[in-house]
Amino acid sequence: MKITTVGIDLAKAVFQVHGVNEHGKAVLRKQLKRDQVAAFFANMPPCLVGMEACSSAHHWARKLRGLGHDVRLMAPQFVKPYVKTNKNDMADAEAICEAVSRPNMRFVPIKSIEQQAVLTLHRVRQGFVKARTAQANQIRGLLGEFGLVIPQGIAHIANRVPELIEDASNELPGSVRQLVERLLEHLKVLASQVNEIETQIVAWHRMNDDSRKLARMPGIGPITASAMVASMGDARSFKNGRQVSAWLGLVPKQNSSGGKAVLLGMSKRGDSYLRTLLIQGARSVIYATERKKEVVDSWLSRLLRRRNANVAAVALANKNARIIWALLSGNREFRSDYATANSAA
Repeated sequence: MKITTVGIDLAKAVFQVHGVNEHGKAVLRKQLKRDQVAAFFANMPPCLVGMEACSSAHHWARKLRGLGHDVRLMAPQFVKPYVKTNKNDMADAEAICEAVSRPNMRFVPIKSIEQQAVLTLHRVRQGFVKARTAQANQIRGLLGEFGLVIPQGIAHIANRVPELIEDASNELPGSVRQLVERLLEHLKVLASQVNEIETQIVAWHRMNDDSRKLARMPGIGPITASAMVASMGDARSFKNGRQVSAWLGLVPKQNSSGGKAVLLGMSKRGDSYLRTLLIQGARSVIYATERKKEVVDSWLSRLLRRRNANVAAVALANKNARIIWALLSGNREFRSDYATANSAA
């Protein structure tokens, strides 16, 4: 009997496949090794294939789509409610097959190789930045044990530590001086790695029209612009700008019932890296706004007069996310003097 829908439980070595026919009856339960997956689906008529958006999911989605199948990715939390029994590979594959056929299911856009390559640069840069911060904090903590306090800020590590190592008047032992010097060299290596990866990201940013378009917005630089373009892909896959904000976790969490709407803090769902970039960019805009001596009657200025700076930063990040969707989905250019018809009236 013809198989219409297939659910695949992805893994490193062993994949579980569950298929149903047009009546929803299970007609396929099979375990495949990694090197058997491509050949198995190459001999299968085109059908709907569902997978969880996890490690290697985009690779297999591109592979199976090239074989003529309609491949759709889903967030794991949307698949979990369809697991009927205890967790195992067969139950997961069956749940995926059931979830992908639901008419109201939300799907994850499949990323291209270029998108994944740019996001790989961002992930590696993020790891080096964390390692650099941890190394700087370790140096500061070790020197603090000997009464040598360094001001906050990673720039003070490179400026103050060499002087402390060479200063013979302090009580720093010789073995510790050598150890701190070795840690300082490691910190410099991490900093150079971050700079090299940022150079590659900026080079990609300059060759991408959409990324350069976003960088014209206040609070959006090459790092944020390239990350947003690579992560979103086709912005038209989102219905509106609010969906982008919800996808990034910048909208309030709800706990509503009985017709009474209760809004809590921001949901913090989705990609925390993108959300952090947008909020930090919003903080820089707020800092520049507060430094201006002249009073500007803008949306942000009015918001800062009545709300905390942290709340304003999240609100501005939310607004920027919606503007990003409008620019990418409508293929428009950013205008700082843009006003809607309602606001103009």
